[in-house]
Amino acid sequence: MKRTLILIRHAKSSWNNPLQSDFERPLNDRGNKDAPEMGARLRKANIIPDIIISSAAVRTRQTTAHLAAALGVREHNIQWEEKLYHCVPAVLEEVIYALPQEVHTVFIVAHNPGITEFANQLSPDFYTGNMPTCSIVGVHLSSDNWFDFDKVKKEVFLYDYPKNEHESE
Repeated sequence: MKRTLILIRHAKSSWNNPLQSDFERPLNDRGNKDAPEMGARLRKANIIPDIIISSAAVRTRQTTAHLAAALGVREHNIQWEEKLYHCVPAVLEEVIYALPQEVHTVFIVAHNPGITEFANQLSPDFYTGNMPTCSIVGVHLSSDNWFDFDKVKKEVFLYDYPKNEHESE
């Protein structure tokens, strides 16, 4: 059975308030523009999640809300996970292992450096020095269940980010 994992780094955040905690930082204007645009690109590619699992930080919540709106994802298909806030790759794997078997496509919205490190571990054919803000890494795998995630071959089929040049139509 084909399954799809989409990793998304949160959109660009604001540093306007130096007294604000990192967890509470919101998106800036560019982030509020980029997140819906990336959602539209995913919709155009017909990549729609069964579930979105997002860090509970403000900037990831806002990124997720923009993506969900662009993709028509309802709130009950979004899960907020505090443990995704600046997590290590092993935590991302734990989240994947716990996915219900009926989920075929999952989006995970999280932070650097963990999300880039995790993306780089997925396939020997893919490497990025840094996932830019609001970037997307898409992976296909064939498995009857998510708890075999670490054992199956994964194919990175998508790497996109806001400043990536797209052909005009």
